[in-house]
Amino acid sequence: MANPNRTVTVRLIGGLGNQLFQYATARAVALRKDGTVKLDVSGFEAYGLRRYELDAYPIEASLATAQDLAAFETQSPPAGTFGRIMRKLRPPARIYREPHFHYDQQLASQLLPIYLDGYWQSERYFVEAADQLRRDLTPREPLDPDNAALAHEIEAVEAVSLHVRRGDYVSNAHTNAYHGVCSLDYYRAAIALIRQRVGAPHFFVFSDDHDWTRENLRLDGPATYVTANPADRGFRDMQLMARCRHHVIANSSFSWWGAWLNPSPDKIVVAPKGWFVSQDNDTRDLLPTGWIRL
Repeated sequence: MANPNRTVTVRLIGGLGNQLFQYATARAVALRKDGTVKLDVSGFEAYGLRRYELDAYPIEASLATAQDLAAFETQSPPAGTFGRIMRKLRPPARIYREPHFHYDQQLASQLLPIYLDGYWQSERYFVEAADQLRRDLTPREPLDPDNAALAHEIEAVEAVSLHVRRGDYVSNAHTNAYHGVCSLDYYRAAIALIRQRVGAPHFFVFSDDHDWTRENLRLDGPATYVTANPADRGFRDMQLMARCRHHVIANSSFSWWGAWLNPSPDKIVVAPKGWFVSQDNDTRDLLPTGWIRL
């Protein structure tokens, strides 16, 4: 049975890419401090845009119960003998909120138990646990025939994943104003850079809007538009991305993870300089060392 004094509880919210950042950070903290991970998925009850998506993976975590979460609602045990007993049996639970977008070095010094509330979008939170996380984030079920055929095709060529994120980045006015979309100039420059550095690249295009990609991207060479997976099977697209040798990503945590899960030290990853429309977020730690910003 898990020791409640050694737990890292993390709030999950957002799409699959965000959930992976949140899990990875909590998992790394737990590994460093000999703890266990609990996932607070209560936010999805009133969040119609996304759902919990980590059930596809053999992750080392359990879902937090209402009783688990109640421990974080009252930070100070009552006074008197009963309070002293409670403090001895269970230290005060701490809610630790991400203070800013770039890497927060104070997280490493926090004590358990702890509740993490944030997005934690930097490899620096979990890079030392990279090998373990790539095992955790290998889907538990084998590839179905359509995806297995795509994986075989990927492994037979100089595969480059290219992700175009549109969807709510275009259709939702608030999301568009915050995130924006990568321009065609970005994709043209990224494709040209890949062609300079990679012999005979074969592009595998991942997108939530393939009509747009077919009409607007000019790949002028071997290309496969990956359409095997519906929106609720995004983890399969991410798995196929990770099997490519090189990557052109969007301003999206989804394709960030598609590139990061590829363990090759020789991969080329091209990413947009502008991750958000606003300059309010400091993105200095968002991209791992070696990734190319265009």
